[in-house]
Amino acid sequence: MLSYRHGFHAGNFADVHKHCVLVEVLDYLKRKAKPLSYIDTHAGGGSYDLASDFAQKKREYDGGIGRLWADDGGPLARYLACVRSFNPDAELTHYPGSPALARMLLGDDDRLILFERHRNESLALRAWAEGDRRVTVREEDGFTGCIGLLPPPSRRGLLLMDPAYELKSDDDDVVRTLAACHRRFGTGVYLLWYPVVDRSRTEAMLAALVATGIRRIDRYELGVAPDGEGFGMTASGLLVINPPFTLRSTMEQVLPWLAQRLGREGQGWSRCETLVSE
Repeated sequence: MLSYRHGFHAGNFADVHKHCVLVEVLDYLKRKAKPLSYIDTHAGGGSYDLASDFAQKKREYDGGIGRLWADDGGPLARYLACVRSFNPDAELTHYPGSPALARMLLGDDDRLILFERHRNESLALRAWAEGDRRVTVREEDGFTGCIGLLPPPSRRGLLLMDPAYELKSDDDDVVRTLAACHRRFGTGVYLLWYPVVDRSRTEAMLAALVATGIRRIDRYELGVAPDGEGFGMTASGLLVINPPFTLRSTMEQVLPWLAQRLGREGQGWSRCETLVSE
């Protein structure tokens, strides 16, 4: 039984990290005036009301987007401008999920295919997407469903995979699915989000992915506290397969800036590195 609801965590430091990379990659891909397919394997509810009971229970957004709201944006100005467009009264009341950011940045000829297995989240996602012919919502397992969509008709695509990792099988499913996707569509751009709770588990999953033989993998991590052995996520990670050539230099500016602002008691840190080269 799936229990994860992203509304509890909307706008937290991991969302900020994930979405600043997503915006950068989408902006880069949209430089070409050719149709693009966006696939989200674990889409959630689309967009989130920060006044909801979910968001208010832990107020995780206070340690994420809330800390940046009054900032001029610095190297994160583009991402913040996107989030602010969902809050036209200049008060932070809503946070866009990955589908909402993608829908805003994509054009009329682009397509969004969104997977969400959780029944309530899927219903919210369908209501959010209603009337947009570009968007297809599929209430099924994104791990298996995404493979058959590749390669997309336009041969241009971005796949975001960010499972909840609430099932022990998620680590293996991530590796298996990305390997299968890459075999079918080797030139696609893939974003894999992962939490750092247990560093040994994280490194084991990444090592298994490297062992698949996939080339051109970058790793970007944002930590708000040192790695520990206790409970709780101390860092957010993103692997990018076939990263845009501008992404590394941009993140080398963005992530240290974010680490300084979002780190807990001055303990923020960041990592930008090539995990697998050409």
